[in-house]
Amino acid sequence: MRKFNDTEEEILSILWDIGKGFPKEILAKFKQPMPYNTFLSTIRKLEKEAYLAYHKFGRSHQYYPLITKKAYSRFLFKNLMSNFFGGSKEQLLSFFMEEENIDPEEIETLLKNFKKDKS
Repeated sequence: MRKFNDTEEEILSILWDIGKGFPKEILAKFKQPMPYNTFLSTIRKLEKEAYLAYHKFGRSHQYYPLITKKAYSRFLFKNLMSNFFGGSKEQLLSFFMEEENIDPEEIETLLKNFKKDKS
């Protein structure tokens, strides 16, 4: 797997939300307008790399993702952990606490809730 560019991520995000869609349906949900040919080129690239597949209906193609949002999120998180925090959970948590101004008591509450969910 690889990190996707913004356009690729938006296409996948839309497909994760709607499940499957024809190019015009996907493009209609884009935040920023883009040229149709550029959009189709990106779709074809994702399909060629086996991140998307399609069902053919005459001359139309209905696309659907071959990877899950969870799998991509896991990949991004592992990449972030190793590239920016040297694999250190402690460094990640420290950074998160500082950036989000999280009180240590909030972390304890989160841990208690996490432990309840796990049991």
